[in-house]
Formats: sequence, structure tokens, C-alpha cells
Amino acid sequence: MINTTKTTLPMLAEMRHQGRKIAMVTAYDAPSGRLADAAGVDVVLVGDSAGTTVLAGTSTVPVTMEEMVVYTRGVSRGVPRALVVADMPFGSYQVSEAAAVENAVRLVKEGGADAVKLEGAGRTLTRISGIIESGIPVMGHIGLTPQSATMLGGLKAQGRTAPAARRLVEDAVALERAGCFAIVLEAMPAVVGERVTAAVKVPTIGIGAGPACSGQVLVWHDLLGLIAGPTPRFVKQYASLASVITHALEAYVEDVRSGVFPAAAHEYGMPDAERARFESQPATRK
Repeated sequence: MINTTKTTLPMLAEMRHQGRKIAMVTAYDAPSGRLADAAGVDVVLVGDSAGTTVLAGTSTVPVTMEEMVVYTRGVSRGVPRALVVADMPFGSYQVSEAAAVENAVRLVKEGGADAVKLEGAGRTLTRISGIIESGIPVMGHIGLTPQSATMLGGLKAQGRTAPAARRLVEDAVALERAGCFAIVLEAMPAVVGERVTAAVKVPTIGIGAGPACSGQVLVWHDLLGLIAGPTPRFVKQYASLASVITHALEAYVEDVRSGVFPAAAHEYGMPDAERARFESQPATRK
């Protein structure tokens, strides 16, 4: 039975404490948010992955605050129960703490988000602290951080050497100390994801970080098979909706061209008296 109670931060902390796994998925509009919420997802992430999934770009870097506000507003309107977390796009928090707070406020006030997510640790820690002090919850994100993929050497797994793995553990601890209520662990060896999860008390949400994490997240389009081509190693595809949608559209095109659609069932009528009056009027000449 699906829980209809609004997801809160204490609920997520309790799930971590009890060992109950947290399900998170990305969404970018009201219909997808509504479906995720109805399916019982605990957290809906409005990801800047929209830059590649929705806008067909090669990177998340070009995504703007304006775009994220629109995506977040749509999702939040479709999600009455799950916690809505909005990604802060590249450039929205790197410049200064003041800019970070201002942009986080926009995602909550204009977009309707319950919380925001930032990538990285290090200098990001002061931005996180400032946002939390303003009253907005923050989810952290370490491992493969797509906004800084160039500096990481590309979109590849992180923490594959002992020193790099140790740094990920240290970053997670630093994010927890800064006040993050949860941390996304992306693309790292399962043993590292397990060690990070053991090192912190807040929930960890894995995406290619192994089964020991407190929960998992997948991108909407990957999970549902909406994009053709190869997917990352960590993706499990639960449907092949691209082919379903294509077949439906092909059937629509055929019906239109053959005249089968629209049929009488799809037409609007008018009262007989009004129709008679209308048809008795002279035709308009071109």
C-alpha cells in the first residue's frame, strides 16, 4: 500500500535509521512528477540532467536558472506527496554565497521545491552552509559530479584508487557536518559507496554506487527507455516506452492520412434547430 503522507526530512532520516530503502527518481514536468508520486516514490529530483534528456544537449553545464525554475514549478505542481528536490545548475552557486542563497530561494519560492541539491564539497561547503542558514534544506552530491566532468577527466567513475576513495569518504563527512540532510553518491565502486554510507548518519542515495546506499535514484528517461542508444552501466531499464510511443504515433499518422480519425465519436454537435438555421444561411464566397 502506497503511503499518502507527505515525505519530510525526519521521515527520510528515520528510513535510514530503520534500514528502509529510499526511492528517488528525476522528473521534469507535472505529468511525470504526478506519475512518480502516484507510484510511491519518496523523493522526486528535478535534475539539471534535463539539459541532456529534455534539451538533447551533451552536457548539463548550459542549463540555466530560468529553465530550472520552470521545470521545478511544473514538477512541484504535480507532486503532492513526495519531497521535491531541485538541482542548482552550474553557475548558480559557484560565484558567491550570496548568489547561491538568492538562487536557492528562487527554486523554493518560484519553483515550489522543498529542498535543493548542490554538487561537490570543498568550496561548495560554504555555499551549502549559507543556504541552510537561510532556511532551505540541502542535499549534497559527490563522486561523479557532471557539472565538473571536465576537471574529473570526463563522465567516468570516481574513487577507483585508495586515496581518491578516501577523499570521497572525507567529502561525505564534510557535507554532513555542513548540514546536508542527504548525499547523492554517483558512479563509484560499491565498496566505496558502502564505506561512505557507514561514515555518515544521513541517508545516502546511490546512482552507480552499490546496494549499501540508503536509497537509489535513476533518471526518468533512462529508467523508462525513452532515449535510444547506450545507457550508463548503473541503469536498469524497466520499460521500453520509446517503441511504445513510436508505434502509437505511427498509428495516429496512419489514421489521419486514411481519414479514420477523427470519427463521429470525436466530433462536437449542435442543436438541430441551430444547425438548420446555420445551413440555411448563404455560403460565404471566397
